[in-house]
Amino acid sequence: MGSVYKKEMKVMFSGMMGFIFIAVILLVVGLFMRVYNLGGAYSLSSFEYSLNGGIWAYLVVVPVLTMRSMAEETKSRTDQLLFTSPISMADIVLGKYLAMITVIGIPCLVFCFYPLIFSAYGNVNFLASYAGILIFFLLGAMLISIGLFISTLTDSQIISAVISFVVVLMALLMSSIISLVESSSLASMAAFTVVVALVTLLVKVMTKDWTIALIVGIVLEVGVLALFFIDSTILETALSSLLGSFAVFNMIENILFDGLIDLTVYFYFITVTVMFLFLSVQSLEKRRWS
Repeated sequence: MGSVYKKEMKVMFSGMMGFIFIAVILLVVGLFMRVYNLGGAYSLSSFEYSLNGGIWAYLVVVPVLTMRSMAEETKSRTDQLLFTSPISMADIVLGKYLAMITVIGIPCLVFCFYPLIFSAYGNVNFLASYAGILIFFLLGAMLISIGLFISTLTDSQIISAVISFVVVLMALLMSSIISLVESSSLASMAAFTVVVALVTLLVKVMTKDWTIALIVGIVLEVGVLALFFIDSTILETALSSLLGSFAVFNMIENILFDGLIDLTVYFYFITVTVMFLFLSVQSLEKRRWS
């Protein structure tokens, strides 16, 4: 893992790429800080408000940062060297992942000085500020784990970046999407059918077997249809509840706006991160032996 981490860090910081990612995050958060904290929209004590706006930097950073993680290895055929090396797939995934979260961790360390500077000019809620910095970092770490998994599924950096961009955008806009979703059982059934189709495609990509994928898809779709015909009211709120589990802003607003520490949100981000790292390892293992 250490050798992979050092290699990735060398690639990122031997040129301008790593510095550009750090600069983008610092710039976006800095712009919101100029408006919110220094511009008078909010007091200097509410640095976490600037982090809420700075989350939009991930819309650019995560897709571009993760698109080359494995897709480039596959395209250039250097993945064969990794697959035949004595290090495990888990070491490869963790090495690449740790290098990427180091890139977003550096600006987060810089952010830790801002509340200290603001405290010289007024009262600062240090607990809320540092809780906001931690959740900002964990959100980025979770999104990077998802982008890394997507990169293991394709040899095209463009496809990886586009899919990652859509995923991050959906996560950031999910609160608005939920408000637009029609809460009817028929609309929910149609939406769940789309979800089943996406799951079927994912299984096909992971297993390289249409038979297994179709069996999984048929079983899931039969379950959806059974719920619709047996008790359609179950589906009426099921879609909103499902989408709500991906509504990032809804999860972190109590932390970034009210300064409330909700440990379930931290646990959720860490759990999702671990899950997608595990899926990334399994995806590479599948390709290693295919």
